Amino acid sequence: MKILSWNLLYRKGAAAADVANLIEEHTPDLVLLQESTSGIRGLPAHAGGRFYELPWKGKTYALAAWSAQDALDIYSLELPFSRVPGKFPPRVAQVIRFDGMSIANVHLSHGQLLNRRQLRTIARSIEGPLAIVGDFNAVGLVLMRGFKDVGPKRITHMAKRVVPFRLDRCLVRDLTCSNVKALKRGPSDHRPMVFDLST
Repeated sequence: MKILSWNLLYRKGAAAADVANLIEEHTPDLVLLQESTSGIRGLPAHAGGRFYELPWKGKTYALAAWSAQDALDIYSLELPFSRVPGKFPPRVAQVIRFDGMSIANVHLSHGQLLNRRQLRTIARSIEGPLAIVGDFNAVGLVLMRGFKDVGPKRITHMAKRVVPFRLDRCLVRDLTCSNVKALKRGPSDHRPMVFDLST
């Protein structure tokens, strides 16, 4: 299974046509999107397939997935969140069951303790082979028992177009990951990443 993941930069980032161009070039089975806005809903008009959006209450952007197949088995998973007033509203993971594996599309919190709690919640809540993919907002090592960090080892994000971070990642349990690449950033401030997963 070939997966492409990209944080689109919701304010003035990638559009549906940009995502469609990557689909044409790399022919993924599944595309995972973070910071997807209403304009991205038109992706099937450019690339065919099916589009699934998971809105966040209080935000103008969402998690989203595109599939070249007719239908996906997909659901949302609530994650721990900060109860401090004014903080980001509750976060969720978009979980896709596909051919004996689960893939969790995530845009985790910026708090470095909180995003690790969110990862552990996903790991405990989903049984069997699992990939956690997306924008982790995690600085430094991410260590979880039974998981391997198999995402691109290079910088994937430029904060304010100046400060480099490796925020976009893929953790896997009982899966093999190969052909991992971080692609050119394009109109977003994150690099797309593409890779193959197998059981």
